[in-house]
Amino acid sequence: MLDELREYQRKIFQKNNFSYERYFHHTIDLEQKLVGIVGARGVGKTTFLIQYLKKLDLPFSKKLYISADTINIPSLFDVAEAFSKEEGEVLVIDEIHKYHNFEIELKKIYDILDLKVIFSGSSALQIDHAKADLSRRAILYHVYGLSFREFVELSKGIELPSYSLDEILSKHVDIAYGLLEKFNLTLLFREYLKNGYYPFYFEDKENYLVRLNETINTVIEVDIPSVFPIEYDSIANIKKLVRLVCISHPYTPNIKELLARMDMGDNYKGLYRFLDYLHKAKVLNVMRASTKGDNIFTKPEKVYLNNTNLHHTYCESHQSGTLREVFFASMLNDRYRLSIPKKGDFLVNEKYLFEVGGKSKGFKQIKDLPNSYVVADDIEIGSGNKIPLWLFGFMY
Repeated sequence: MLDELREYQRKIFQKNNFSYERYFHHTIDLEQKLVGIVGARGVGKTTFLIQYLKKLDLPFSKKLYISADTINIPSLFDVAEAFSKEEGEVLVIDEIHKYHNFEIELKKIYDILDLKVIFSGSSALQIDHAKADLSRRAILYHVYGLSFREFVELSKGIELPSYSLDEILSKHVDIAYGLLEKFNLTLLFREYLKNGYYPFYFEDKENYLVRLNETINTVIEVDIPSVFPIEYDSIANIKKLVRLVCISHPYTPNIKELLARMDMGDNYKGLYRFLDYLHKAKVLNVMRASTKGDNIFTKPEKVYLNNTNLHHTYCESHQSGTLREVFFASMLNDRYRLSIPKKGDFLVNEKYLFEVGGKSKGFKQIKDLPNSYVVADDIEIGSGNKIPLWLFGFMY
């Protein structure tokens, strides 16, 4: 069994020559005994794991990569035990969400064997679903698609710094000026909004949007049904829901109208569950007012697609106002708490208020409010509390 797995690992090592290191190479602590890396399909988890193993200063026989997605494995524990008996030290299990009851196997490996295990799952929602059972053992890290900074680095072959939110708010003029000496902003930013969120763009640019459509269909058709108890007929409704979000810019949901358009009668809870599934799968970004908390059965204030690339994949038209808000939200992602305020577009960490718009956007809607900022598209350098939109792509 191990011979077959090592041959597969050798071929994977040969095939993967991607040298660029994503932001999370420097933020994930892989010294723990059990580490999980979760995130949306296509954001580069497999590439990261292979890069890590190839660079790890251990003999080939002491590190093992397996994928629960492509190899028929009768028992994860049996593989781990056999590897441990041959003095293996580091076991990487990719696509672990494809293995039934993986959390039971991981707990057994952790409790019995002297192995370091790093696992990943293309569907963050299934790993999260098992988190309660793994929380005492596993350290979980969430990873995201390419930031605008990473996209520029990959496109131009240069190194660029990232900045915290506080640094951008207080030093944005100097930061923007320094960055703009290194690359041409306009063309790269437009390309990023359409094609730049998922690293596999650089593998096959011509067919990127087709592949992205296939990736999201797999999330809806395979990942979501594998976790949540939904009927096969519901898959078509979930796809319809994604397309309905494209119609409005951005979409403030009318729940009664949605139920009618999806032929769901008065099944409010069912619709709220569909929104939650798509949010956890990183297809939608469901946002609520800060006063409503995170209860999935409360009406969202706004519903966005998760990133701007999905708009170009699923939506027939692309309103600039929507793309601006989607970009801003996707760059702050889950690392900051975003909610919808009474005035302005976004409230961040219950403290900072942001109004997002074009270059002529002023402070009228958030006038005299503390810690308020205008985030403006189509400008290269801001002034005072007016900050260029693109700069928020340098937060990771």
